[in-house]
Amino acid sequence: MEAEAFFPLVEVSGPPYERGLQHGRLVPARVKRSADIYARALQQLQFSPADLQRLIARFSRSIEDFEPAYLEEMRGIAAGAGVSFEDVLMINARTEIVAQARRARKAGGAEPGSDECTGAAILPGRSANGNFLQGQNWDNRQDCADTIIILRLLREDGPDVLTFVEAGGLARYGMNSAGIALNGNGMSSSRDYQQDGVPLPLVRRKALEQEHYALALQAVTATPKACSCNLILGTQLGFALSLECAPDETFLVYPEDGLLVHANHWVSPVALGKLKETGIAGSPESLYRDQRVRRHLAAAGRSLGARDLKAAFADTHATPFSVCRPGRVSAQGYPSCTTATLIMEPAAGILEVARMPWRHTAYARYSLERGSPLSF
Repeated sequence: MEAEAFFPLVEVSGPPYERGLQHGRLVPARVKRSADIYARALQQLQFSPADLQRLIARFSRSIEDFEPAYLEEMRGIAAGAGVSFEDVLMINARTEIVAQARRARKAGGAEPGSDECTGAAILPGRSANGNFLQGQNWDNRQDCADTIIILRLLREDGPDVLTFVEAGGLARYGMNSAGIALNGNGMSSSRDYQQDGVPLPLVRRKALEQEHYALALQAVTATPKACSCNLILGTQLGFALSLECAPDETFLVYPEDGLLVHANHWVSPVALGKLKETGIAGSPESLYRDQRVRRHLAAAGRSLGARDLKAAFADTHATPFSVCRPGRVSAQGYPSCTTATLIMEPAAGILEVARMPWRHTAYARYSLERGSPLSF
């Protein structure tokens, strides 16, 4: 397989600053690209350096209160990659910072790099080999494909973590050696940005650090956020929930007939009765993407595997506004696409990832096993 057809595997270990230093030194060019993407977005919004510094200071305080070790890891990444600490914090709070800049400029539409994704989980009763499966498409800026790494975090104080993440970030989607898996979808509501909160990547990281599924649920539901999101949190023990998170409240969506599917709109009837959905204008195709994936999985029969998830995520119905989205110019003027498809089997410790699945159909395989190389 050609080098550009997969994402690099980065393994780090040690205390927070040291593993951050390793991260930055191993992929400095990718960290710089990550920072450049969002710096350009802020420049286009004419967001001043002084305003950015004020936001950085606010989020630094939120992170310090939540988990000081995360700031140490970011400082290590910055030192290793030769970028500023502010660059790395921006990578980890880019959703919140760019959205705040758009609000300050009264710019409409979704923020650049918003995660318009489709996720799904297959419970053991519907799985061909009896193992829980979970995955998603990550729809984002096309240039983000050149920033992604698969980060294998070796820990002495908890489960190891394998996460798909933009270089410089602490976590996005992934799983841990305790069999917990997590993926997510961007959402919007009328409650967004009314309060400060912990940046979403760090909420995900905290969930993936947990030894027990209940504690991962606590990490998501009990942490204040600045904006809405959906997180599908599953376990190899055979259960999953969609956690539809407003900044100050979480609503639950349960599996149906052994399947759980979610896109970018609110589904919980309780949520829809309590808040206003504000994201459909930016991603109207969300209203059918989840149904397309569910229909594919239902048609594949009672016994499903990774192959069926891959086929469902490859759906091109109503392209280019489809589950698998080819490259096209977004409403904000930047190239956007399905940047990756991820399939996780936590019990086996295996993550399969296809880069630009509308272009490359091959999957690379990454393992939680310490020291193991990627394979195809």
